[in-house]
Amino acid sequence: MSDAEWAVVRQAFRAPVWMESRGGRPEGYCHRQVLDAVRYLVGNGIKWRSLPVDFPPWPRVYAFLCRRRDRGLIQVLRYRLRERVRRAEGRETGPTAAVVDSQSVKADATVKNASRGYDGGKKVNGRKQHLITDCLGLLLDVLVTPASTTDRDTARTMLPALRESFRKPQLVWADGGCTGHLVGWAAQELGLALEVGKHCDDTSGFRVLPRRWVVERSFAWLIRSRRLARDYETEPASSKAVILWSMTMVMSRRLARRKTRVPHRFALVDLHRPPARASSKEGRPSTRSADEVVVH
Repeated sequence: MSDAEWAVVRQAFRAPVWMESRGGRPEGYCHRQVLDAVRYLVGNGIKWRSLPVDFPPWPRVYAFLCRRRDRGLIQVLRYRLRERVRRAEGRETGPTAAVVDSQSVKADATVKNASRGYDGGKKVNGRKQHLITDCLGLLLDVLVTPASTTDRDTARTMLPALRESFRKPQLVWADGGCTGHLVGWAAQELGLALEVGKHCDDTSGFRVLPRRWVVERSFAWLIRSRRLARDYETEPASSKAVILWSMTMVMSRRLARRKTRVPHRFALVDLHRPPARASSKEGRPSTRSADEVVVH
Protein backbone atom coordinates (compact mmCIF):
# COMPACT_ATOMS: atom_id res chain seq x y z
CA MET A 1 0.00 0.00 0.00
CA SER A 2 1.51 3.29 -1.09
CA ASP A 3 1.68 6.38 1.10
CA ALA A 4 -1.06 8.08 -0.92
CA GLU A 5 -3.32 5.06 -0.57
CA TRP A 6 -2.63 4.80 3.16
CA ALA A 7 -3.57 8.48 3.56
CA VAL A 8 -6.92 7.70 1.95
CA VAL A 9 -7.57 4.58 4.03
CA ARG A 10 -6.46 6.20 7.27
CA GLN A 11 -9.10 8.92 6.98
CA ALA A 12 -11.85 6.34 6.50
CA PHE A 13 -10.46 3.82 8.97
CA ARG A 14 -12.09 3.79 12.40
CA ALA A 15 -9.50 4.44 15.13
CA PRO A 16 -9.41 2.05 18.10
CA VAL A 17 -10.79 3.28 21.42
CA TRP A 18 -7.43 3.28 23.20
CA MET A 19 -6.15 5.95 20.80
CA GLU A 20 -9.04 8.18 21.91
CA SER A 21 -8.26 7.69 25.63
CA ARG A 22 -11.41 5.65 26.19
CA GLY A 23 -9.72 2.61 27.68
CA GLY A 24 -8.73 -0.66 26.17
CA ARG A 25 -5.43 -2.38 25.65
CA PRO A 26 -3.07 -0.81 23.10
CA GLU A 27 -2.48 -2.97 20.06
CA GLY A 28 0.94 -4.44 19.52
CA TYR A 29 1.17 -3.92 15.76
CA CYS A 30 0.78 -0.95 13.47
CA HIS A 31 -2.54 -0.80 11.64
CA ARG A 32 -0.82 -0.17 8.35
CA GLN A 33 1.23 -3.37 8.67
CA VAL A 34 -1.85 -5.42 9.54
CA LEU A 35 -3.82 -3.90 6.66
CA ASP A 36 -0.97 -4.62 4.28
CA ALA A 37 -1.01 -8.24 5.43
CA VAL A 38 -4.78 -8.58 4.88
CA ARG A 39 -4.57 -6.98 1.45
CA TYR A 40 -1.61 -9.19 0.54
CA LEU A 41 -3.61 -12.28 1.50
CA VAL A 42 -6.71 -11.18 -0.44
CA GLY A 43 -4.78 -10.01 -3.49
CA ASN A 44 -2.44 -12.98 -3.84
CA GLY A 45 -4.67 -15.77 -2.53
CA ILE A 46 -2.09 -17.38 -0.27
CA LYS A 47 -2.66 -19.50 2.81
CA TRP A 48 -2.79 -17.87 6.21
CA ARG A 49 0.30 -19.72 7.38
CA SER A 50 2.16 -18.63 4.25
CA LEU A 51 2.21 -14.94 5.14
CA PRO A 52 5.74 -13.56 4.70
CA VAL A 53 7.74 -12.81 7.81
CA ASP A 54 7.71 -9.11 6.92
CA PHE A 55 4.12 -8.96 8.19
CA PRO A 56 2.86 -9.56 11.74
CA PRO A 57 2.24 -13.20 12.72
CA TRP A 58 -0.70 -14.71 10.87
CA PRO A 59 -2.75 -15.45 14.07
CA ARG A 60 -2.69 -11.72 14.89
CA VAL A 61 -3.72 -10.80 11.37
CA TYR A 62 -6.49 -13.39 11.37
CA ALA A 63 -7.77 -12.14 14.73
CA PHE A 64 -7.77 -8.59 13.36
CA LEU A 65 -9.82 -9.69 10.35
CA CYS A 66 -12.31 -11.59 12.52
CA ARG A 67 -12.81 -8.63 14.85
CA ARG A 68 -13.46 -6.29 11.95
CA ARG A 69 -15.81 -8.83 10.39
CA ASP A 70 -17.87 -9.56 13.51
CA ARG A 71 -18.23 -5.91 14.53
CA GLY A 72 -19.18 -4.71 11.06
CA LEU A 73 -16.19 -2.39 10.78
CA ILE A 74 -15.36 -3.62 7.28
CA GLN A 75 -18.79 -2.42 6.21
CA VAL A 76 -18.07 0.99 7.74
CA LEU A 77 -14.77 1.29 5.86
CA ARG A 78 -16.41 0.29 2.57
CA TYR A 79 -19.30 2.69 3.16
CA ARG A 80 -16.99 5.67 3.78
CA LEU A 81 -14.79 4.91 0.79
CA ARG A 82 -17.82 4.49 -1.46
CA GLU A 83 -19.16 7.91 -0.44
CA ARG A 84 -15.80 9.52 -1.19
CA VAL A 85 -15.59 7.88 -4.61
CA ARG A 86 -19.09 9.01 -5.52
CA ARG A 87 -18.35 12.58 -4.44
CA ALA A 88 -15.13 12.53 -6.45
CA GLU A 89 -17.13 11.45 -9.51
CA GLY A 90 -19.61 14.29 -9.04
CA ARG A 91 -22.42 12.05 -7.78
CA GLU A 92 -24.60 12.22 -4.69
CA THR A 93 -23.62 9.95 -1.82
CA GLY A 94 -26.91 8.06 -2.07
CA PRO A 95 -27.55 6.05 -5.27
CA THR A 96 -30.81 6.42 -7.17
CA ALA A 97 -30.53 3.14 -9.11
CA ALA A 98 -28.89 -0.24 -8.59
CA VAL A 99 -27.88 -3.36 -10.51
CA VAL A 100 -28.20 -6.89 -9.12
CA ASP A 101 -26.55 -10.09 -10.34
CA SER A 102 -24.90 -13.26 -9.06
CA GLN A 103 -21.91 -15.45 -9.82
CA SER A 104 -21.26 -19.07 -8.89
CA VAL A 105 -17.79 -19.94 -7.62
CA LYS A 106 -16.28 -23.35 -6.99
CA ALA A 107 -15.73 -24.14 -3.33
CA ASP A 108 -12.65 -25.66 -1.78
CA ALA A 109 -12.67 -28.91 0.15
CA THR A 110 -12.65 -26.94 3.42
CA VAL A 111 -16.15 -25.57 2.73
CA LYS A 112 -18.81 -27.45 4.66
CA ASN A 113 -21.68 -29.22 2.92
CA ALA A 114 -24.23 -27.11 4.78
CA SER A 115 -23.00 -23.91 3.12
CA ARG A 116 -22.42 -25.21 -0.40
CA GLY A 117 -24.65 -26.39 -3.21
CA TYR A 118 -24.80 -27.26 -6.90
CA ASP A 119 -25.71 -24.75 -9.58
CA GLY A 120 -27.34 -26.79 -12.32
CA GLY A 121 -27.22 -23.97 -14.86
CA LYS A 122 -23.51 -23.23 -14.50
CA LYS A 123 -22.51 -26.79 -13.48
CA VAL A 124 -20.69 -25.45 -10.43
CA ASN A 125 -20.46 -27.08 -7.01
CA GLY A 126 -19.79 -24.37 -4.46
CA ARG A 127 -21.23 -21.03 -3.40
CA LYS A 128 -22.96 -18.15 -5.13
CA GLN A 129 -22.00 -14.50 -4.67
CA HIS A 130 -24.93 -12.09 -4.98
CA LEU A 131 -24.01 -8.44 -5.57
CA ILE A 132 -25.96 -5.19 -5.66
CA THR A 133 -23.98 -2.28 -7.10
CA ASP A 134 -24.69 1.32 -8.00
CA CYS A 135 -24.32 2.75 -11.50
CA LEU A 136 -20.57 3.20 -10.94
CA GLY A 137 -20.09 -0.47 -10.09
CA LEU A 138 -19.45 0.20 -6.40
CA LEU A 139 -20.72 -2.40 -3.98
CA LEU A 140 -23.95 -1.65 -2.10
CA ASP A 141 -24.67 -5.08 -0.65
CA VAL A 142 -23.36 -8.62 -0.92
CA LEU A 143 -24.68 -11.98 0.15
CA VAL A 144 -23.00 -15.39 -0.05
CA THR A 145 -25.28 -18.43 -0.32
CA PRO A 146 -25.03 -22.03 -1.51
CA ALA A 147 -24.83 -22.25 -5.29
CA SER A 148 -28.21 -23.99 -5.40
CA THR A 149 -30.00 -20.83 -4.19
CA THR A 150 -31.92 -19.05 -6.94
CA ASP A 151 -31.58 -15.35 -7.70
CA ARG A 152 -35.30 -14.85 -7.16
CA ASP A 153 -35.20 -16.14 -3.58
CA THR A 154 -32.13 -14.11 -2.73
CA ALA A 155 -33.61 -10.92 -4.17
CA ARG A 156 -36.50 -11.13 -1.72
CA THR A 157 -33.91 -10.83 1.05
CA MET A 158 -31.52 -8.30 -0.47
CA LEU A 159 -34.00 -5.81 -1.94
CA PRO A 160 -35.70 -5.00 1.41
CA ALA A 161 -32.25 -4.51 2.96
CA LEU A 162 -31.37 -2.18 0.08
CA ARG A 163 -34.52 -0.15 0.70
CA GLU A 164 -33.75 0.13 4.43
CA SER A 165 -30.17 1.26 3.84
CA PHE A 166 -30.85 3.66 0.95
CA ARG A 167 -34.09 5.57 0.49
CA LYS A 168 -33.38 7.04 -2.94
CA PRO A 169 -33.17 3.97 -5.25
CA GLN A 170 -36.19 3.76 -7.51
CA LEU A 171 -34.92 1.49 -10.32
CA VAL A 172 -33.12 -1.85 -10.16
CA TRP A 173 -31.74 -3.70 -13.18
CA ALA A 174 -31.70 -7.50 -12.93
CA ASP A 175 -31.16 -10.52 -15.15
CA GLY A 176 -33.60 -13.12 -16.36
CA GLY A 177 -33.48 -15.05 -13.07
CA CYS A 178 -35.58 -12.37 -11.34
CA THR A 179 -38.66 -12.67 -13.53
CA GLY A 180 -42.13 -13.70 -12.42
CA HIS A 181 -43.91 -12.53 -9.29
CA LEU A 182 -40.79 -10.74 -8.02
CA VAL A 183 -41.38 -7.76 -10.34
CA GLY A 184 -44.85 -7.09 -8.97
CA TRP A 185 -43.81 -7.79 -5.40
CA ALA A 186 -40.92 -5.29 -5.57
CA ALA A 187 -43.18 -2.59 -7.00
CA GLN A 188 -45.99 -3.13 -4.50
CA GLU A 189 -44.06 -3.80 -1.31
CA LEU A 190 -40.84 -1.80 -1.81
CA GLY A 191 -41.69 0.81 -4.42
CA LEU A 192 -38.86 -0.40 -6.67
CA ALA A 193 -39.17 -0.66 -10.43
CA LEU A 194 -37.46 -3.95 -11.27
CA GLU A 195 -36.32 -3.94 -14.90
CA VAL A 196 -35.31 -7.38 -16.16
CA GLY A 197 -32.93 -7.47 -19.10
CA LYS A 198 -33.41 -10.37 -21.50
CA HIS A 199 -31.92 -11.48 -24.78
CA CYS A 200 -34.37 -11.63 -27.65
CA ASP A 201 -34.93 -15.03 -29.20
CA ASP A 202 -34.21 -13.73 -32.70
CA THR A 203 -30.94 -12.03 -31.66
CA SER A 204 -27.76 -13.67 -32.88
CA GLY A 205 -24.31 -13.01 -31.49
CA PHE A 206 -23.25 -10.92 -28.54
CA ARG A 207 -25.49 -8.07 -27.43
CA VAL A 208 -24.90 -5.74 -24.49
CA LEU A 209 -27.88 -5.48 -22.17
CA PRO A 210 -28.65 -2.09 -20.58
CA ARG A 211 -26.67 -1.56 -17.35
CA ARG A 212 -25.95 -5.26 -16.95
CA TRP A 213 -22.32 -4.66 -17.89
CA VAL A 214 -21.89 -2.53 -14.75
CA VAL A 215 -22.20 -5.40 -12.31
CA GLU A 216 -20.29 -7.72 -14.65
CA ARG A 217 -17.41 -5.25 -14.53
CA SER A 218 -17.61 -5.32 -10.73
CA PHE A 219 -17.21 -9.09 -10.80
CA ALA A 220 -14.16 -8.59 -13.02
CA TRP A 221 -12.70 -6.17 -10.47
CA LEU A 222 -13.24 -8.65 -7.66
CA ILE A 223 -11.86 -11.67 -9.48
CA ARG A 224 -8.51 -9.88 -9.77
CA SER A 225 -8.14 -10.73 -6.09
CA ARG A 226 -6.86 -14.29 -6.27
CA ARG A 227 -8.45 -15.21 -2.96
CA LEU A 228 -11.81 -14.94 -4.75
CA ALA A 229 -10.86 -17.19 -7.67
CA ARG A 230 -12.25 -20.01 -5.54
CA ASP A 231 -14.10 -19.95 -2.24
CA TYR A 232 -11.59 -21.06 0.38
CA GLU A 233 -13.43 -19.73 3.45
CA THR A 234 -15.05 -22.12 5.89
CA GLU A 235 -17.82 -19.70 6.89
CA PRO A 236 -19.94 -17.62 4.47
CA ALA A 237 -19.34 -14.57 6.68
CA SER A 238 -15.60 -14.84 6.03
CA SER A 239 -16.23 -15.16 2.30
CA LYS A 240 -18.33 -11.99 2.43
CA ALA A 241 -15.56 -10.21 4.37
CA VAL A 242 -13.01 -11.09 1.67
CA ILE A 243 -15.32 -9.62 -0.99
CA LEU A 244 -15.65 -6.42 1.03
CA TRP A 245 -11.88 -6.16 1.49
CA SER A 246 -11.38 -6.62 -2.24
CA MET A 247 -13.82 -3.80 -3.03
CA THR A 248 -12.12 -1.48 -0.51
CA MET A 249 -8.85 -2.12 -2.34
CA VAL A 250 -10.46 -1.09 -5.63
CA MET A 251 -11.89 2.13 -4.18
CA SER A 252 -8.81 3.17 -2.20
CA ARG A 253 -6.59 2.77 -5.27
CA ARG A 254 -8.99 4.84 -7.34
CA LEU A 255 -8.98 7.64 -4.76
CA ALA A 256 -5.19 7.50 -4.43
CA ARG A 257 -4.71 7.80 -8.20
CA ARG A 258 -7.03 10.79 -8.30
CA LYS A 259 -5.21 12.40 -5.38
CA THR A 260 -1.72 11.99 -6.85
CA ARG A 261 -2.65 12.81 -10.45
CA VAL A 262 -0.39 15.56 -11.85
CA PRO A 263 -2.02 17.98 -14.33
CA HIS A 264 -0.57 18.00 -17.80
CA ARG A 265 1.31 21.29 -18.09
CA PHE A 266 2.66 20.93 -21.60
CA ALA A 267 0.69 21.20 -24.80
CA LEU A 268 1.44 19.18 -27.88
CA VAL A 269 3.70 20.82 -30.45
CA ASP A 270 2.92 20.28 -34.10
CA LEU A 271 6.35 19.91 -35.71
CA HIS A 272 4.84 19.99 -39.19
CA ARG A 273 3.74 23.60 -38.82
CA PRO A 274 6.15 26.42 -39.76
CA PRO A 275 8.06 27.95 -36.86
CA ALA A 276 6.38 30.81 -35.03
CA ARG A 277 7.58 34.31 -35.67
CA ALA A 278 7.99 36.55 -32.66
CA SER A 279 9.22 40.10 -32.28
CA SER A 280 12.48 40.73 -30.49
CA LYS A 281 13.11 43.57 -28.10
CA GLU A 282 14.47 45.76 -30.93
CA GLY A 283 11.24 45.33 -32.89
CA ARG A 284 12.84 43.14 -35.55
CA PRO A 285 11.15 39.86 -36.37
CA SER A 286 12.94 36.80 -35.12
CA THR A 287 12.32 33.11 -35.81
CA ARG A 288 12.85 30.00 -33.74
CA SER A 289 13.15 26.48 -34.88
CA ALA A 290 10.66 23.85 -33.82
CA ASP A 291 13.13 22.44 -31.30
CA GLU A 292 13.47 25.82 -29.58
CA VAL A 293 9.75 26.54 -29.16
CA VAL A 294 8.90 26.93 -25.47
CA VAL A 295 5.44 25.64 -24.62
CA HIS A 296 3.81 26.58 -21.32
